[in-house]
Amino acid sequence: MSKNILVTGGAGYIGSHTVLQLLLGGYRAVVVDNLDNSSEVAIKRVKELAGEFGKNLSFHQVDLRDRPALEKLFAKTKFDAVIHFAGLKAVGESVQKPLLYYDNNLIGTITLLELMAAHGCKNLVFSSSATVYGWPKEVPCTEEFPLAAVNPYGRTKLFIEEICRDIRNSDSEWKIILLRYFNPVGAHPSGHIGEDPRGIPNNLMPFVQQVAVGRRPALTVFGNDYSTKDGTGVRDYIHVVDLADGHIAALHKLSDPNIGCEVYNLGTGKGTSVLEMVAAFEKASGKKIPLVMAGRRPGDAEIVYASTEKAERELNWTAKYGIEEMCRDQWNWASKNPYGYGSSESTN
Repeated sequence: MSKNILVTGGAGYIGSHTVLQLLLGGYRAVVVDNLDNSSEVAIKRVKELAGEFGKNLSFHQVDLRDRPALEKLFAKTKFDAVIHFAGLKAVGESVQKPLLYYDNNLIGTITLLELMAAHGCKNLVFSSSATVYGWPKEVPCTEEFPLAAVNPYGRTKLFIEEICRDIRNSDSEWKIILLRYFNPVGAHPSGHIGEDPRGIPNNLMPFVQQVAVGRRPALTVFGNDYSTKDGTGVRDYIHVVDLADGHIAALHKLSDPNIGCEVYNLGTGKGTSVLEMVAAFEKASGKKIPLVMAGRRPGDAEIVYASTEKAERELNWTAKYGIEEMCRDQWNWASKNPYGYGSSESTN
């Protein structure tokens, strides 16, 4: 009997790649997404990529704050576990519109958790973020590092982590895995699904991609005087397919009777500078990326990368892809879908 997994935010970037891996792994996936920052086209393409397993995917356009609509889904299907991606995720926007972020991310999650408890589904994998570490003083970041989110988006992730810890402390039936991931990049090797940022991109790769396809004239590099190998900031980039596989590994781990509320970093454990990433993308795409050097942004850290030992040891998971593959797959997606999912220019 296939397990039923509820995936919130399953039409988004990381969610869609994870749903595909779930289907290929023999799970049944019920996706809920309000499509505020995602596209139903992603679900259609996941179905196509899943082939015969596509029949095990159902999609519902539901906002997690809509309790009656969510209640209907829980009443209809007995879920074995929930993977919770849904949420707003633009750091800059969270600073400008904090109440929007607290309402969407926190109230939505609390509603979800209440319905999970009411229907006896107490297995959760939560999509957290390395933003909960703030700007760490040293590297690599281990799961024991002090938590210090520095913007409303990061604080919503941190608050949800704390809520999960409190729930588990109050009721030992809950099994919860919190996945803190670093900088997701790349796309499915088919070029059929990938990141489709609505509005202004949040991180490096979508900007690089937009320059490469002619949607932006140049890439602005914030800070080239850091004490790093080439003066630019260093981050831990992880291929989205590796990240998706990390969620499947976490789902397997929930069957461990000793799991309470556990935290795992998902990264490669390696730091890559902005200029190294740009060079790798130029090589993969054959395109020159013009650069504009600008001053450091306030609060940006010099070097951030993950300690991945705990995930490797306890989840039996390791990131397989390097930056060459990340850039190759990012360009394959970008060149086939220069405007993402949302226009006729998309070639798929």
